[in-house]
Amino acid sequence: MGSASKEYEFLSEIGLSSSHNLGNYVGGKWLGNGPLVSTLNPANNQPIAQVVEASLEDYEIGLKACEEAAKTWMQVPAPKRGDIVRQIGDALRSKLDYLGRLLSLEMGKILAEGIGEVQEVIDMCDFAVGLSRQLNGSVIPSERPNHMMLEMWNPLGIVGVITAFNFPCAVLGWNACIALVCGNCVVWKGAPTTPLITIAMTKLVAEVLEKNHLPGAIFTAMCGGAEIGEAIAKDTRIPLVSFTGSSKVGLAVQQTVSARSGKTLLELSGNNAIIVMDDADIQLAARSVLFAAVGTAGQRCTTCRRLLLHESVYDKVLEQLLTSYKQVKIGDPLEKGTLLGPLHTPESKKNFEKGIEVIKSQGGKVLTGGKAVEGEGNFVEPTIIEISSDAAVVKEELFAPVLYALKFKTFEEAVAINNSVPQGLSSSIFTRSPENIFKWIGPMGSDCGIVNVNIPTNGAEIGGAFGGEKATGGGREAGSDSWKQYMRRSTCTINYGNELPLAQGINFG
Repeated sequence: MGSASKEYEFLSEIGLSSSHNLGNYVGGKWLGNGPLVSTLNPANNQPIAQVVEASLEDYEIGLKACEEAAKTWMQVPAPKRGDIVRQIGDALRSKLDYLGRLLSLEMGKILAEGIGEVQEVIDMCDFAVGLSRQLNGSVIPSERPNHMMLEMWNPLGIVGVITAFNFPCAVLGWNACIALVCGNCVVWKGAPTTPLITIAMTKLVAEVLEKNHLPGAIFTAMCGGAEIGEAIAKDTRIPLVSFTGSSKVGLAVQQTVSARSGKTLLELSGNNAIIVMDDADIQLAARSVLFAAVGTAGQRCTTCRRLLLHESVYDKVLEQLLTSYKQVKIGDPLEKGTLLGPLHTPESKKNFEKGIEVIKSQGGKVLTGGKAVEGEGNFVEPTIIEISSDAAVVKEELFAPVLYALKFKTFEEAVAINNSVPQGLSSSIFTRSPENIFKWIGPMGSDCGIVNVNIPTNGAEIGGAFGGEKATGGGREAGSDSWKQYMRRSTCTINYGNELPLAQGINFG
């Protein structure tokens, strides 16, 4: 690793070393006093580069500087903040291909998805620029004469963002772009297994801040493990913590932050279903299921894990899927034509193998796949399992390309199966029936935060609020009115007269 191999020469284009990288941007400076770790290529488990993680001392330096920078940033007019975010988007555009390649190399998703994820952050920058001129409050009629009521939206101060390995920069974009235009500083802890994308993204943001003579501490980033995440959760200087990860860890974060009267924005587990009705466009449904179940090697929170098929189309849909699955090219995510890259870590591969054994023990029948691929990488076969919806394992999230095929007879039965799991992120139905469509999106339909018709469970647009219910955490990120979570609302009443009338007609003498 002492000298850059040909394979990793492109790292220098985004300010990275092929050997030693400082993983923390705190107080406008790059430093690192924590452990030295290697980041691995999941296609062969060989080291890409080394990174110095943050120590708790580094964290404290960063938070003190961030707290001071917040006093400056929140006073910058919102449209001017929007212009800074516009420049960040432009900086990302100039390095789009390099960043997408790095993301695919380090995380394992195919190159098209890696580039698409970076593009999502660029799109969020564009969205946030427009939003910076629309952070509007309300004027409310007062019942008292010579009084005016209005709502003011002000920055929280600092927003903590803890992201996961599967979307190591898109989820940052959902949060940071909006948090910044709302006037907040950002403290980002990326996933410990994807430090290079954390560093590369931060370098581009830091250059924009420096060019505009703004404090670098407006955007503070740290590579590190649970110790840094716990510090963010406990820190009273951070009013809002956005966490993406498992329901188990998310619940612990929520309890820690709530104990200090802070707020959390949680994006946790998904166990998403696609329902195919008897009147569905079978070709459209089959193509959608393939992308939703196999994309990102099943490591999306919106991956389709349960396929609910009406008994009249059950065999037909499975026949098409089994043919398609056999044609899926497994291999290096950077190679042209690859549809299924590796799982992210060797542990993920082991969990896949253990999961298949549990599924079989609960009556699951493997229709295709079900095995790990021999070799040095973390590759597994895309898998379809025939199983009963009553099996306990169906209610759990196995973060791998494993799809459960379930049979149903009626629309109501399908909705009940969809809603029977603890998670409530994304859901889809394929049907031509207006009655089924409107029942599906109504109060007696899907209980998820994302409810789709004739499209897959994944691939959400940034213009809509992203998030789910139940064990998924209830958070909402990206579009719509998600910005309100990153600000504090004040109801303001102004008396511009000489009398003191009281509300509700109360006379206090």
